[in-house]
Amino acid sequence: MLVELAPGTGYETNPASAKRPELQFLLDYWQAKRGDRAMPSRADISIRELKAQLCWICLLDVLPGADDFRYRLIGTRIVQYFRSDTTGKTVSEAFAAVPEASAMMLGMLRNVARDRQVVRSFGNLAWMGNDFQDFESLFLPFSDDGTSVTMIMNPFVYEKAVSLRGGSL
Repeated sequence: MLVELAPGTGYETNPASAKRPELQFLLDYWQAKRGDRAMPSRADISIRELKAQLCWICLLDVLPGADDFRYRLIGTRIVQYFRSDTTGKTVSEAFAAVPEASAMMLGMLRNVARDRQVVRSFGNLAWMGNDFQDFESLFLPFSDDGTSVTMIMNPFVYEKAVSLRGGSL
C-alpha cells in the first residue's frame, strides 16, 4: 500500500523489494539475519559485512516509549545530502528547523517501532526548501529481546532526477 506523506513523497509498509540495489542488498541482509524471527537483533549486524553500504546507513536508537530516536551513526553520503552531521542528536533536534520534516520522520519511526515492520519511503524533499535530490529509504527494525524495537537501521540513497516511486501517488 502506497501512502503520500507530502507532495512527491510517500511510503509503503512491508515492501517486497526496493528499487535501488544498495537498498535491496540491505533488505535481503535484514531478511537473512532475522531468519524465522520477527526481526533481527543489533548483535546480528556485522559492520564488516556492511562496509560497502555504511556510507548510506543511519542507525537510530529507540528512546523510551518511542517518543524520540537518537542518531547513533550517520553515513557520509547522508551527511552530504542533508549538509549536516547530527550524530548523537535526537530526530526532534536534528529536524527542529523544519517542523513538517520532524513530524513526518517521527511518525514513520514510531510506526516502525510500534508495528515492528519494514517501511520503504521515496520521493523528493524539495518541499523542505533545499535542492534535495530524489531519494529512496528503508526503515529496518531490530530488537534485542525479540519483541520491542530497540534500534532502526535507516539506509537512505539518492540520485538526481531518478524516479523511485514504483507506483503513482
